[in-house]
Amino acid sequence: MKNIFEKIKKEYTRIHPRPSFGALELLKYIGPGLLVTVGFIDPGNWASNFAAGSQFGYTLLWVVTLSTVMLIILQHNVAHLGIVTGLCLSEAANKYLPKTGSRVVLWSAIGASVSTSLAEILGGAIALDMLFDVPVQVGAVLVTIFVFAMMFSNSYKKIERYIIAFVSLIGLSFIYELFLVDIEWGEAARSWVTPSVPEGSMLIIMSVLGAVVMPHNLFLHSEVIQSRQWNKQDEAVMEKQLKYEFFDTFFSMLVGWAINSAMILLAASTFFREGVVVEDLQQAHSLLEPLLGNNAVVIFAVALLLAGVSSSMTSGIAAGSIFAGMYDEPYNIKDIHSRTGVIISLGVALLIIFMIGNPFKGLIISQAILSMQLPVTVFLQVRLTSSAKVMGKYANSLFTRILLYGIASVVTFLNILLLVSFFTDVKF
Repeated sequence: MKNIFEKIKKEYTRIHPRPSFGALELLKYIGPGLLVTVGFIDPGNWASNFAAGSQFGYTLLWVVTLSTVMLIILQHNVAHLGIVTGLCLSEAANKYLPKTGSRVVLWSAIGASVSTSLAEILGGAIALDMLFDVPVQVGAVLVTIFVFAMMFSNSYKKIERYIIAFVSLIGLSFIYELFLVDIEWGEAARSWVTPSVPEGSMLIIMSVLGAVVMPHNLFLHSEVIQSRQWNKQDEAVMEKQLKYEFFDTFFSMLVGWAINSAMILLAASTFFREGVVVEDLQQAHSLLEPLLGNNAVVIFAVALLLAGVSSSMTSGIAAGSIFAGMYDEPYNIKDIHSRTGVIISLGVALLIIFMIGNPFKGLIISQAILSMQLPVTVFLQVRLTSSAKVMGKYANSLFTRILLYGIASVVTFLNILLLVSFFTDVKF
């Protein structure tokens, strides 16, 4: 009789899996958030952070803190959508929005993913130029081929592990470089929590804030988190999953906060101290050598290459998820719709790089496109997660709706100002 009960219990557990949620089990939930972290330590953020540190020293560290707090709230919210509904943001939009409206929104998101991939591939190409004197366009082709090979020849889980490894190496690279400089930690600590807007800093502030919350990351997080579903019918499991998701999101965004802060600290302790303003990544690379030595320069370039490659992969996954969602399908690289989304994002981005010729101009154009699309994605997310039809009893409370719409409005306003500054060259 005992053996019969054990067999029944074993079969029930197989059909209705329950996570153990112990200390070691918690580590299994680390991953989805780190994929999102890659998106806000991409080459575009590098340029903004080095500009902030070289021009204003430690003063703008508070911007990294504020943007990270906003990002935690938004990413936590979109992750809930994936956990509760079992749908990614794209699938939910396709299911709950009118067909025409959902197509407009999702194709604009595909455009944002192309724009993101353009910046990421360019960053990797610039790193290859730093390391091996490879022309940027040739480097862009090499980065794209490598990313395609990684995505099409490995399972989803393997890609996630690679990206987590890349994030770890990027973080270790900056830890190494921070040991080479003399940082005024007291001033840095105050700057992390004390808002200050020096004269002429508004454009940099908007660049740092606007580059943190990215449209493709909202689609990406909801896709990755829902792919780890346990038993949605068990409310206790659901509650624990929601709780541990927040740990993953908080921990991952904290890693991103640390890496972005390290960039500003490095720039402030080297360039600002020497009175040098950094305007592009090649310049930062060349100026680091006399200040920190050749090892630091090589590590800087390698970290940039890892950031470009890993963020290109996450951008491709997001595009695959968005395109597959139009057909009510989850992301699966073996599926034709997911593959089409990936090819569109990376392939079109590569073609644009050959058309524009000027890498710096390409980065500006990509950020402008992201600024135009971001409000669409953010308000789409808040609308879906606030709907009882979509989320049931897990729909946003009144306080959460007010908080989310407030953040969405602030992010949208800052991105509009950033967009206007691109086209009018306004000096703030």
